[in-house]
Amino acid sequence: MNLRKMAVLLTTCAVLAGIAWNGYQLRPASNVQPLKLTGEGVEQLPDFSFPDVDGNKRDKSEWNGRVLVLNFWATWCPPCREEMPLFVELQKQYAGKSVQFVSIAIDEPNLVRDFYDVYGINFPTLIGGMDAIKLANVLGNRFDSLPFTAIFDRTGKRHYIQAGQIDRETLQQQINTLLSQI
Repeated sequence: MNLRKMAVLLTTCAVLAGIAWNGYQLRPASNVQPLKLTGEGVEQLPDFSFPDVDGNKRDKSEWNGRVLVLNFWATWCPPCREEMPLFVELQKQYAGKSVQFVSIAIDEPNLVRDFYDVYGINFPTLIGGMDAIKLANVLGNRFDSLPFTAIFDRTGKRHYIQAGQIDRETLQQQINTLLSQI
């Protein structure tokens, strides 16, 4: 094989490898399996406060004594958008049972406000920005994944964390386990 044919063959292989790699990198997020990261991060929910969609500062102490489902998300994240109706539904279902959903957006306040209104979100939605990413990292989100969900018991002890979209069955199982503890 002459040098020119070898160069064409290598170039073709490199182009095909690049196309394959890009296809892998651009696969839909919904095909990515969530990572259950139990055992990672801090054990106790640290203090935090962020403004809500109305600009009022909200503090984690507001939810002391409740099972807390803390979700980190962004309006541009397809799996995050898919989860929100489930959270709205389960907040209604568990409202009288000391369960509180709180979402922390890593996004522009005006986009979050529009999303909040359109989706009829019925739980506190905070605007966290880069500080929210740091909080998620402390809680065990070592890959900066969105969505990221952390569930805490009534004392603020971490019970469960998951990077990626959480499903109804997992979420209800985790909440019911904590509600059964007295």
